[in-house]
Amino acid sequence: MLSESSAAVVTATLPAVQAHGEAITGRFYQRMFDAHPELLNLFNRGNQATGQQQAALAAAVAAYAAHLTGGSTVPWGPILDRIAHKHASLGITATQYPIVGRHLLAAVGEVLGDAVTPEVAAAWDEVYWLLACELIAREARLYAVAGVAKDGAVWRDWRVTGRVRETAEVVSLILVPADGGAAPGFTPGQYTSVAVDLDGDRGQQIRQYSLSGRPGADQWRITVKRVRGTGGAPDGLVSGFLHDRVAVGDVLRLSPPFGEVSAVAGDGPLVLVSAGIGLTPAMAALEHLAATEPQRPVVLVHADRAGAAHALRDALPRLQENLPRLRLDLWYEDAAGGELAGLKAQVSTGRVDPELIPLSPDAHVHLCGPLPFMNAVRGGLLRRGVPVDRIAYEVFGPGMLRDGR
Repeated sequence: MLSESSAAVVTATLPAVQAHGEAITGRFYQRMFDAHPELLNLFNRGNQATGQQQAALAAAVAAYAAHLTGGSTVPWGPILDRIAHKHASLGITATQYPIVGRHLLAAVGEVLGDAVTPEVAAAWDEVYWLLACELIAREARLYAVAGVAKDGAVWRDWRVTGRVRETAEVVSLILVPADGGAAPGFTPGQYTSVAVDLDGDRGQQIRQYSLSGRPGADQWRITVKRVRGTGGAPDGLVSGFLHDRVAVGDVLRLSPPFGEVSAVAGDGPLVLVSAGIGLTPAMAALEHLAATEPQRPVVLVHADRAGAAHALRDALPRLQENLPRLRLDLWYEDAAGGELAGLKAQVSTGRVDPELIPLSPDAHVHLCGPLPFMNAVRGGLLRRGVPVDRIAYEVFGPGMLRDGR
């Protein structure tokens, strides 16, 4: 817990930190990368370029401070778990936390100037280390469960044994451990980090991709959408590399499976709601249920631009045969070509209407897709009476849902 004296100081200074949060985090990243350029390999350069990473860090630090001082009722356990899983997938170590803390607190002082007295600096240092210690402990447990011999030593070579062009913008890669060992099991909804070495001075970059195949198989599958830069953002470096440069026989470095969200949580009816490439955890869930719980009632609600853009759609007739209680509701902005031979599905035009998602009173729901999509669907489900603890969701990238999670 935050000490009483520090809590009073943080409460008094939190509005100023919030008001200048993005300036603080922008200065923090500049300082840290100047002093430790090797850490650039851990951060998404696209999110750095657009400012999304800076905004997310500012929001997270301010929200944690509000949590410590009683100014927020948002549960922090799930948020810390999400951050810890992401950090573990990147190979973050305890020794890196002092570096972050030093440059973050220095950035606060540089931006806020004389307002940062020794008492203010000490109070915010206490906030940072309470957060850091919670994350270090969680990450140590994750490394132990994953069988990582040394904190941060997460990388293993995997060989590409198959490559499937799913759509014009999506490719699936089939991978097996290059050392001949077994592919680790995973829970539908978990992801792996993929590290690639880019040309020139761009160094290493790491991205997370949901495991889209069947847990327990002797191989892994990741399904990658090419990221096209919009609104000033650059094209995706890693997705472009995987699309253009990786062939069967090549070797990639992957982390163990991480991710705190299960796409098959609970018993009884399950509703999977996805949009675009957010379908990948839902597909892993269907593959898993087809092999382990074929009689479980499942609804898949998926939104896409068009049938031709719907990746992994060709697998649905087979999954429907193996899951006799699977209902498919597909929403395409362009319904032309929305039908698929052998597939029994409700195909609608437009965007998903949360009021029309089939629900039973005891259903568990899993969401994955862009943040605006998940915000809209989750809000609609909450209004319809779905308990908050029955709605799981996967957030990729640096954003959070409207309630700070």
